[in-house]
Amino acid sequence: MKILATVVVLVLVIGVGSWMWFKNSSAAPRYRLAKAEKGELIVTVSATGTVQPVTNVQVGTQVSGTIQKLNADFNSRVTAGQIVAQIDPALFQGHVDQDRANLLKSQSDVDRVKATLVQAEKELNRSKELAKKDLISPSDLDAAIATYDSLVAQVKVAESTVEQNRAALAISDVNLKYTQILSPIDGVVVSRNVDVGQTVAASLSAPTLFVIADSLKHVQIQASVPEADIGKIAKDQPVTFTVDAYRDVKFKGTVFQVRLSPSTVQNVVTYTVLVNAENPEEKLLPGMTANVLFEVARFADVLQVPNAALRFVPPDVEKPPEPTTARRPARGDNSRDPKSRVWVSGDGGPVAVAVVTGATDGAYTQIMSGDLREDQEVLIGMLAEGRDSQMTNPFGPRQGSSSTRRP
Repeated sequence: MKILATVVVLVLVIGVGSWMWFKNSSAAPRYRLAKAEKGELIVTVSATGTVQPVTNVQVGTQVSGTIQKLNADFNSRVTAGQIVAQIDPALFQGHVDQDRANLLKSQSDVDRVKATLVQAEKELNRSKELAKKDLISPSDLDAAIATYDSLVAQVKVAESTVEQNRAALAISDVNLKYTQILSPIDGVVVSRNVDVGQTVAASLSAPTLFVIADSLKHVQIQASVPEADIGKIAKDQPVTFTVDAYRDVKFKGTVFQVRLSPSTVQNVVTYTVLVNAENPEEKLLPGMTANVLFEVARFADVLQVPNAALRFVPPDVEKPPEPTTARRPARGDNSRDPKSRVWVSGDGGPVAVAVVTGATDGAYTQIMSGDLREDQEVLIGMLAEGRDSQMTNPFGPRQGSSSTRRP
């Protein structure tokens, strides 16, 4: 019995001791870790924009009439000079025929007046000979001279009428040609605004019949960049962007133009930036929304840590007071105080390491100098009690490694 009692007491002592050790060990804080790694850091400015053709031509009409025929529709590929629509030419052909007849009549009038002038010239010459012999009175000679001068003037009037009718015929010919609506460029019809039988009226402004886009193998992004970031944008900067239709595809382009005209909506000032991009497979369609990233700076093979490491302060550690003007830095903003610190694991607990920070891409920050070494683990957060030590934070990198971000 004594032996049994001794065994029971020993088991209880071991159990209580084990329980106390486990309780004390589990009470120790556990941290989420990430490595300070070298890699490429790209500072970007984000914006949204709209995919547009490089050239977008509105095709209208300069004459009024009824649409007789359509030779192009939505998505039709057309060439420069191709007839895309025909306005009923009957009325304009009638004007051409009428003006041509008027021209022929005026030319005949010229011939008739010239013939009369020849006869008047002969009469004048005879009158002059008779006047020398005093066979006619001076008034008869004056009448012959007046008749001749009048016919000379009539010839000039008839010739001017010919030119006038010739000009009218030319205008009628042009209006007749305008009944054929031609494509001004090689491209694709992206909009058709008329149907066969519809009457179009060309008054002060030409109505738009078609909208033809230049080849969609080259497109342009019109991005709206906030005034706070426009100073970082420059011509020929590399750009990457995505569209909702192809979320896993990254398209590339370059900055073509930064327009100086601002746009203000609800006190927010933005500037339009044009980005040229290749579209060989014509996946990008006009009107698509593009999520654009402008590459402001690129740093190769630099030491970097997650931004969470710069924000994290272990529990029971006095946190230094923040400046009264502290603000959350924007992506690519290097105006913050470069002096900072990160925490690493030490024998006695977390140890602060002073560092000087540089550029940031919004998720990682460059370490310019300090006592932090490559592949050294830094503290980025706490592990919840009772969770697996490999649990992850959706807003941070995996524990013990940030290699999933870049090779």
